[in-house]
Amino acid sequence: MSGTNGTHGGNGTSAVVDTPETDAAGGDAEETKETQIIAIYGKGGIGKSFTLSNLSYMMAQQGKKVLLIGCDPKSDTTSLLFGGRSCPTIIQTSSERRLAGEEVSISDVCFTRDGVFAMELGGPEVGRGCGGRGIIHGFELLEKLGFHEWGFDYVLLDFLGDVVCGGFGLPIARDMCQKVIVVASNDLQSLYVANNVCSAVEYFRKMGGNVGVAGLVINKDDGTGEAYEFAKQIGIPVLSAIPQHDDIRRKSANYEIVGKPGGRWASLFEELGDGVANAPPLQPNTLTHDQLLDLFKGDDVGRNVVLTPATQADMRGKEVSTKKSLEVIYETV
Repeated sequence: MSGTNGTHGGNGTSAVVDTPETDAAGGDAEETKETQIIAIYGKGGIGKSFTLSNLSYMMAQQGKKVLLIGCDPKSDTTSLLFGGRSCPTIIQTSSERRLAGEEVSISDVCFTRDGVFAMELGGPEVGRGCGGRGIIHGFELLEKLGFHEWGFDYVLLDFLGDVVCGGFGLPIARDMCQKVIVVASNDLQSLYVANNVCSAVEYFRKMGGNVGVAGLVINKDDGTGEAYEFAKQIGIPVLSAIPQHDDIRRKSANYEIVGKPGGRWASLFEELGDGVANAPPLQPNTLTHDQLLDLFKGDDVGRNVVLTPATQADMRGKEVSTKKSLEVIYETV
């Protein structure tokens, strides 16, 4: 997979793979196959992994060739897809192979289920390194494994949205994907993260970037409407609203895919698959902090609280006497 003009990075906003096709004269002609690379961001725990596991499964059953890449140091993107099993991460496997004097092969790090290809970049152990740097290193390893030559219809990247360092913003900053999708719910914190991600997209588009926001997925939708209003105000569509339902919760807790064709929740992920494929990348109009708070009732977000400045007496717990300055002031002549 490479950029639109056959190169990676820079202005490359889509990936292409050359596949042979027989022309009218019976010879071999080259057909350009475009790969959509889509980065999905959201607050930790909001349901990105749930959404992507079910989405990628549904798309694969519809005949699409899909690669799901977990880009979260927790390495839990593919757990639901693989029934609770954790797969070896690219970074950990690379380190082990290097110590053994061996090379990493694709079969060491990429695994399949019912047509879905999936892998985890991984990250450093807690307190032992930079997660963002781990993401950058992970993509460097993917390039060595032939990332730009792979022939997928869709590559879905699962990114943590809470962290603002450059490594996690790599797809946006370097035009490594065509579009971004944000996952949120009807709560202030997840919409705060979604707004931050949109702000990053807005910034890099002003700097000449091409990545846009294709839409919002509302997970655990309780019907209160804040996420819909958020999407309306920043100018992006709602691609799907996954309800807050006990059946979904229980099945997900048991590592069961709910996005299967013909299943109770199949239509949700069929609709989402269409949206992911067809929604154009847009430049969002991000909200200020006060505008974000205005999506909620004043009492719910502490709107009536007044900021009272602290004093030195408050900090020390006693009255503070003003000491004379030791500064020497010279008279001017």
